[in-house]
Amino acid sequence: MPHLDNGAGGRIFAVMEHASDILIVGGGLNGPVLALALAGAGFGVTVIDALPAPVRHAPGFDGRGYALALASQRLLDAVGLWDPLDDDAQPILEIRVTDGNAGQGPGPFWMGFDHAEIEEGPMGFMVEDRHLRAAVMDALDRTPQITQLSGRQVVSQEVGPAGVTVTLDDGSTLTGRLLIGADGRNSGTGARAGIRRIAWSYDQTALVAAIGHTLPHNGTAHQFFMPEGPLAILPLTGNRSSIVWSTSTKAARTLSVLDDDAFLAALRPRFGDFLGDLSLAGARFSYPLGLSVAYDFVAPRVALVGDSAHGMHPIAGQGLNVGLRDVAALAEVLTDANRRGEDMASIDVLERYQQWRRFDAVSLAMATDGFNRLFSNDNPLLRMGRDLGMGLVQSLPGLRRNFIREAAGLSGALPRLMQGQPL
Repeated sequence: MPHLDNGAGGRIFAVMEHASDILIVGGGLNGPVLALALAGAGFGVTVIDALPAPVRHAPGFDGRGYALALASQRLLDAVGLWDPLDDDAQPILEIRVTDGNAGQGPGPFWMGFDHAEIEEGPMGFMVEDRHLRAAVMDALDRTPQITQLSGRQVVSQEVGPAGVTVTLDDGSTLTGRLLIGADGRNSGTGARAGIRRIAWSYDQTALVAAIGHTLPHNGTAHQFFMPEGPLAILPLTGNRSSIVWSTSTKAARTLSVLDDDAFLAALRPRFGDFLGDLSLAGARFSYPLGLSVAYDFVAPRVALVGDSAHGMHPIAGQGLNVGLRDVAALAEVLTDANRRGEDMASIDVLERYQQWRRFDAVSLAMATDGFNRLFSNDNPLLRMGRDLGMGLVQSLPGLRRNFIREAAGLSGALPRLMQGQPL
């Protein structure tokens, strides 16, 4: 199969009109993981990424981390990604949720979830972006069934009775049986397929950074609710944690331009001193927060996964996990249909994926929206209601266990990959 080296270990076709079984638009995380799962099932896949390959391969530590549920870890293991990540993954052994005000500490009501209450092990793992992305990129480069096309954008797409054709920004075309959009909340793939979406801004921004601290975190993740937005403190390897500090966009603008010492001075009253002295352990980033949900996850010969289908508030740390559940479900639906001799890109097959995933994903997106509105305020009646609710959950072991299994991604109809089983 003729190809050219893109300069970063990936491959691009010398003949751009080559047909693949599946074309995936988007080179973030969901798209490439889906490509690996589909390649393992025997499909030929082309991943089209708007970013140049050197950007994706950049080794710099940027402080971001992902809270991977146990089911997501099983998926990564099933597609061959976990071995290179294992030494750099921090198990999440406990989750503590508290309510309070900056400088005052937590209120009297809280919820605690301990992994010892379930039999499967840790509820999940924290993995830094620099490690996860490198493992994914290396796996793509090693997989001959996957072709990477970097630094190219899709400008149009046309669906026919037996396939789909995309035109790239250099005028070349690619054909495939199925087109998958993994190109983010403003998915061009979805828009060109006529898929409408509902979206709104929270007027909040997430400030993200890695924080060093002098005391051990003992594998405990904290979610601290404050009137201006939640602060998540997520354990990384060593005496480090990743913070996701959600605050008003106005306040975030002010905080973003502070120097490191001033930023830490603003963070300390909110973070507290339970982990000792704090320091920055990486760069700082900011991300506007909002909700974006597609009305449909599929169209003729088109399917959406991850943020292309649903983008939600990070309040529950489930964004990537929900996307990976899409990946596992779609890979299973396509593989099973292909083995039965069906046209795996037909709308009848794709609607099986939509039926499996849309209710779960939209329900979680709406739940995170509700949680954010409930907790991101200082209304005394709402505060009393949510504090009593947390106290009730904490006092009922059965309900608490259900929350733990939900956090671990073990509830509902799990695709085979999320059970650690091959396709």
